[in-house]
Amino acid sequence: MEEKTKINKENMDAFANLESGVRVALETYSNVHRGSGHNSMVTTHLYEQAREMVLEYLGLNKATYCVIFCTPARASALIAKLKPESYISVASHDFGLSLGVKALAVNKKALPKGIPLESGGGTTKLISREWVIWAKAPDSFEAGTPAIINVIAFARALRMLKQYGKDIFMNTAPERWSAAEILYHDDLEEYAGRELLNELRKKLIGRGISVPTMEGLVPFINLDNSASTPTFDPIWDAFRRTLYQSEDVKKEIVNEVKSICEDMLHAPLANYDMIFTSNTTEAINLAARNLSREKEEGIEQLILSTVLEHSSNDLPWRMLPGFSQIRISADDEGFVDLKEMETLLSDYNKEAKFGKKRIKLIAISAASNVLGTFNNIAEVSRIAHHFGAKLMVDAAQLVAHRKLDIERCNIDFLAFSAHKVYAPFGCGVLLVRKGLLNFSTEELKQINASGEENAGGIAALGKAFVLLKRIGMDLIEEEEQLLSGQALSAMSQIEGLKVYGINDPDSARLTERAGVIAFSLKSKITYGVAKELALRNGIGVRYGCHCAHILVKHILHVTPGLEKFQKALQTLIPAMRFPGVVRVSLGIENSKEEVDTLIRALDNIANKSYPSITHKGTPILTKGEVKQQIKDFMNTASKRVYSEI
Repeated sequence: MEEKTKINKENMDAFANLESGVRVALETYSNVHRGSGHNSMVTTHLYEQAREMVLEYLGLNKATYCVIFCTPARASALIAKLKPESYISVASHDFGLSLGVKALAVNKKALPKGIPLESGGGTTKLISREWVIWAKAPDSFEAGTPAIINVIAFARALRMLKQYGKDIFMNTAPERWSAAEILYHDDLEEYAGRELLNELRKKLIGRGISVPTMEGLVPFINLDNSASTPTFDPIWDAFRRTLYQSEDVKKEIVNEVKSICEDMLHAPLANYDMIFTSNTTEAINLAARNLSREKEEGIEQLILSTVLEHSSNDLPWRMLPGFSQIRISADDEGFVDLKEMETLLSDYNKEAKFGKKRIKLIAISAASNVLGTFNNIAEVSRIAHHFGAKLMVDAAQLVAHRKLDIERCNIDFLAFSAHKVYAPFGCGVLLVRKGLLNFSTEELKQINASGEENAGGIAALGKAFVLLKRIGMDLIEEEEQLLSGQALSAMSQIEGLKVYGINDPDSARLTERAGVIAFSLKSKITYGVAKELALRNGIGVRYGCHCAHILVKHILHVTPGLEKFQKALQTLIPAMRFPGVVRVSLGIENSKEEVDTLIRALDNIANKSYPSITHKGTPILTKGEVKQQIKDFMNTASKRVYSEI
């Protein structure tokens, strides 16, 4: 009995220790690598440190080995391309944590060359309609937004194994909950609608965190929700509690979350297969691999896409063997020409004007991650099915912001990520109409096992959907429309500021755009605008091409000649940054006051009306001084996440 008590005490201490570090990481969570705000800088630092900690754990040299974070399925695909002696692996499952993370430390000389095994967001440096410049490893092997928080938890756990022992997470769980308790019960149960939204905002992890700026410490403002969303205490609780549970309870949670998704998305499980992945990108790559199994004798198969697409809904189709891709354009507000689409489908599939070429699939985003435009998916579906094509919908930018009825829209394939639905714990979803999967029973078993290993991430998605439904998607839409209108109205008054897409706050089509606003300032480099917002005002936004290179070039009117010149420069100078747009993206945590702060900041940048000596009695720091303070801020966060064990 004394020995069992000792094991339980050590187990509880270990889990509590792990949780404390991960929760600190959530306080400054954002997407990695391409953000300008403090949170993105801190999270990128923590994520890249995790690679070093894997090498430290395995006793390997950074100069020789490259660490790639994978799902079990991705790891298997990469391992199949490697010689056994060229890599060493370690997985969260090995020591009892169901994070769905497997790290491969690969000898750099042994890394596969050429087109990545999976393509999409983050795997490229520059894209045109005809060519791709791929990123270097490890980015080229980590398609889409990685399971950042899970990876950070994984790295902290590796360091803890040395202190507590390799079996510390294998022992009896310190606390047990049922699937229902984890998914449906929380301390906000008495609230619904606007009251719940207001109370939930108080539970934002990282709320009120102050960051260093040139004008002193200010509360951080996250306006980068399209890249990834922060999370809230009830969702974090669902994730962490699931880690403790038995395999039976985890299976119950996975099944219950399928039911939650079925209800939220109106996708009856009698008619749809639901597969959990790591993100939207992995889900779309899986759908593309599934389509590659379809062969039709005497037919040249085509994918119809649009210029609006994120690279995760472009590259997997472009790289699909045996298929060709065509794209339709969009107007200045970001809307696809449905008449053009119908004409193309008729010409190819009905009139056979192009010989044996047939459009087999339309791949389209439900909402643009640059212009915020909502496509008319129901009408696209009608056109597709009328002419014998299937429909693939990238819903990554939709599900957290609008109601979705998959069955009514007659969608064949749909993908989205939980990290854009306030559950940033490495879970994605692929929904497929029954009868359309072409994988063998054994393949499906492996695919499902890979995604479902991340039971905590699945639980977090389920909890997020439960909360969003209790708030009401109509209310969320109303709130985001008010903030979008406020921002657009004020931006229209700033001289030299250009908003792309719908820019009239009184436009009848305003309801057809999300809270995503892409803009540029005359004579200002987008990188510089984003950095000014961060350094002077503590505002996190995103800049560049947003993994939608074709669209950004389209709205910036980049000519073919300039595009070729950019390609040459990127090849010669890999670190070169090219013009893009600044993007503000709103979420349920944002307020009118934060939009007001953004507008004041943009007005100051446009007019160069910065305080010269002091601000409210506080000395103004130089950019160099505040950059050092941000570096210190990052190092402090790193110490709290990784070192205080």
